[in-house]
Amino acid sequence: MARPLVVIPARMGSSRLPGKALAPIAGRPMILHVLDRALAAAIGPVAVATDSAQIARIVEAAGGRVVITVGDHACGSDRIGEALGALDPAAVHDVIVNLQGDQPDIAPGALAAALEPLEDPLVDIATLAAPAGPNERDDPNVVKLIGAEVAPRRMRALYFTRAPAPHGEGPHLHHIGVYAFRRPALARFTGLPPSPLEIRERLEQLRALEAGIRIDAMILDKAARGVDTSADLQRLREAQDQVERSRR
Repeated sequence: MARPLVVIPARMGSSRLPGKALAPIAGRPMILHVLDRALAAAIGPVAVATDSAQIARIVEAAGGRVVITVGDHACGSDRIGEALGALDPAAVHDVIVNLQGDQPDIAPGALAAALEPLEDPLVDIATLAAPAGPNERDDPNVVKLIGAEVAPRRMRALYFTRAPAPHGEGPHLHHIGVYAFRRPALARFTGLPPSPLEIRERLEQLRALEAGIRIDAMILDKAARGVDTSADLQRLREAQDQVERSRR
């Protein structure tokens, strides 16, 4: 049986939407919505890894666990790699789940689904995807998964890209920002420098693929879109407002 630990990497210096971890949604900072979803999933302990004292204070005030990291990590998984020494020095947890801090509306059940590919001993990292929406194919903020089906609703990842791929007629898959690492796979990943394709596409998972680390994805019915832009943030706020109005 896997013993997962969920870690949410969060920073203030997002290039496309600075300070988004603390952007208010329905009156609460986004990072607290992500924390709520991770706790609701109930797959294991949850912590936030951040370089921001401001984020740390807000998470701790809400009762969450925080580890402060350095600020110059290339990606969230590198930040988690640093935090892991403080979070789990005895290596009790054999699966480390990276739930990115810009996923405030991810369904709690999705985190359990992300663990399923790790039942196959050949899989090093598991992730999630869902059918892309009609306007997402050409959107560079929507990462597309290109893969080969290995089982019903499960794909082996061959590539990830911001481009509209694969070419030709057929469905496209919207990648969802969750990674469930076997602990040795995370150690190997964080021991590697950022790879050429990772730098070019600005996608950390390409470092793993370039190193021959296997990633499989479970295919969900619907994607929870991350908050990458101000338009994404506004869309999410409007959706939350509708939920609040429906409760009145």
